[in-house]
Order: sequence, then structure tokens, then C-alpha cells
Amino acid sequence: MTAWLLRRVIQALFVMFVMTLLVFFAVNVIGNPADILIPPDADQIERARVIKELGLDLPLWQQYLQFVKGALQGNLGQSYVYNEPALRVILHRLPATLELAFCSVILAILIGIPLGLYAGLRPDGILSKIIMTGSILGFSLPTFWVGLMLIMVFAVQLGWLPSGGRGETGELFGVQWSFMTRDGLIHLILPALNLSLFKVSLVLRLTRAGVLEVMPLDYVKFARAKGLTELRVIGVHVLKNIMIPVVTVIGLEFGSVIAFSVVTESIFSWPGMGKLIIDSINVLDRPIIVAYLMMIVVVFVTINLIVDLVYTALDPRVRLEAQEA
Repeated sequence: MTAWLLRRVIQALFVMFVMTLLVFFAVNVIGNPADILIPPDADQIERARVIKELGLDLPLWQQYLQFVKGALQGNLGQSYVYNEPALRVILHRLPATLELAFCSVILAILIGIPLGLYAGLRPDGILSKIIMTGSILGFSLPTFWVGLMLIMVFAVQLGWLPSGGRGETGELFGVQWSFMTRDGLIHLILPALNLSLFKVSLVLRLTRAGVLEVMPLDYVKFARAKGLTELRVIGVHVLKNIMIPVVTVIGLEFGSVIAFSVVTESIFSWPGMGKLIIDSINVLDRPIIVAYLMMIVVVFVTINLIVDLVYTALDPRVRLEAQEA
């Protein structure tokens, strides 16, 4: 188990090294931030001074080495726009995106798994067909359109919920969170709901497919023949055996929610990392863009590692393979 875990950590470090190459060179060959950041009326001396100050006068490979050296020390560069360490700027926005991602994934679990379980246990029922039809809408409707409709109905027409912003926040462990106050929770409802619709449909259909596959198997029939209650058969023998693909999807979707919540954050003016990256791309703030992408890589690598560990807890066969390796 220790050797397996060590091998997975080495693989993760190798992936992160390759991604530093891809991300840094891909971002730094696009455009010239000097053209955006330096005023058009600046003379050549002033222009050369700013370019040297930003480190843009160095060859690209030297800039990369400086970036790697700084990254190993926890410094991913200085933001051109905010004049602060890029990592600090991103970490300041991270709690807003994290709480949005957590809420949407929790909604996907609380709604998707029970509905998928019901639809799988009663595939021919009218309610199951209504649930599956609703899941198609969750897949089909564009996120930006759903967000605009939610604002139009619940904020403009009914006036029940705010149309945007994060609302009042409360402090927990030195970090400001929206869910600590009633006003913040109210502001969180619409963006979290908008972000979770696709995930709910995905988890729902995955759970239903797993239930339909597992129910006819012999071990389920044997569990019923032993006289176990239906609740125990479903909770222990069915649900546990369909959780591996569900956990995989939930883990990957959690990473994608953190990385790609750009549309929802823009529509609801949510001050998270997604809105920050859009603003940074507009002004070609390279350190912010590179730091953001590297943070996303770290998030995905970490989530994959956690998902692999959860596998070993859910499936004894995976645990044995890990021990043999």
C-alpha cells in the first residue's frame, strides 16, 4: 500500500512538472502584456524600463526557469495589475469559488442519487419516466441561459432572491464565507442551483444505470433469499457496489466546477476565481493566468489521488491490487 501510494505521488509530481511546461509556454507565447499595460503615450525609455521590470526582456526559457524556481518556493509570480503575488490574489478569491463548488456538488449528491436510485428500482413507473425526462433537460439547457432564466424568475419577477453578488459574509477559521450569514446563504442559492443542474442529471443517470445493472445479479438475489430487508439489500448490497463510478464522476466534476465555474460566476457577479481569470485574460495578466491554471492542475491531481484512495475503501478488490502492487 505504501509503495502504491508513493508511486501515485511520483506520478502526480511528474504530471505537474509537464503541466508547468505546457501552461507556461502556452500562455507566454500569446500576445504582449506590455502593449496593454504601458500607456500609448509612454516614451521608449519608459517602455524599456517597464518591460525590464516585468522581466519580459529575458528569453522565454530564462523566464520559465525563474518561474519554476519561484514555484518551488511558493511564489508563482507578481500580478501585473494588482501588484501583489499572483497566488495571494487567487487564494483571496478561492473561498468564494470553493463554497459554490461544494454547494453544487452537495446538491448533486442529495438530489441525483435518491432520484437515480428510485428511477433504477422502478424503471417503468410514471414518476421514473418524468425524472429521466427532467434529466435530459439538465443536460441540454445551456448554463448561461438557465442562469438568466433563474434571475428573471426568482429575482426580477418574484423578487424572492438577489440577482447577483456574494452578500454579507461571516468569518470562520480566518476566512470569509457566505454560508455563515443568512444574507450570504440567500445569495448562494441561485448560483449553486445553476451550477448543479448538469451535475444532478449526470449523477442521476449514472446511479440509475448502476442500479439497473446490479439488481439482476446473483448476490442481490441471494441477499433477498436470506430474508434481508429491502432497505438493507439496497443500502448495503446495491448502493455500495454502484458507488465507484459515482464517486469517480463526483470527484472529477468537483474539480471541473472549481475550474470552469466561469460562466456562472460571470452571470451572477460572483467574486470567485472564474471571474478573476476572465478579468486577467482581458488585460493579459500572465502571472495570474499561469498561477490559476497551475492551481487547477493541483486540484485535479489531488482529487484523482483522493478518488483512488476512496476506491480502496469501497472495493476490496482494488485494495488487494494495491497491496499486491
